[in-house]
Amino acid sequence: MQKAFRWNDKVMLVVVALLDLLTVGMGMGVPFFTILLGFPLGWYFARRADVTGDGAGMAMRRAFRWSVMVVVFTVAVLVVLWGPVTGMLWDPNADLANFGIPLILYEPRASFIGWILLMVVVSPLLQGLAALGAAYATFMRLWRA
Repeated sequence: MQKAFRWNDKVMLVVVALLDLLTVGMGMGVPFFTILLGFPLGWYFARRADVTGDGAGMAMRRAFRWSVMVVVFTVAVLVVLWGPVTGMLWDPNADLANFGIPLILYEPRASFIGWILLMVVVSPLLQGLAALGAAYATFMRLWRA
């Protein structure tokens, strides 16, 4: 396992990107598994940043930077996936009520907008929070006296 903590940054990012694509596909476009992926990624980022031995501040910055890169990649994937559907907002003939999303905001258009925002904005932010929370917990465990 120690070898995985010393991978080149490019190799690590390719592996993480493939895992991210796999989890988006497992959820069929709904990034539930992608949010859950944030927890092991946070642990990995913290362990990887701590291996370098550059100090606490630099390790935390590295883990934060890698978490942000994953969030940006996830947003890009979800924009590509859900972006074409947003054209239905301006189509007067679009049947938003039967699109297949939960209608919890009393009107199909409002529910559709909420769903797109949830998929493209909120879910990657939750993934980032999961990664940062797991990284912080890992750092606290690694550095306890």
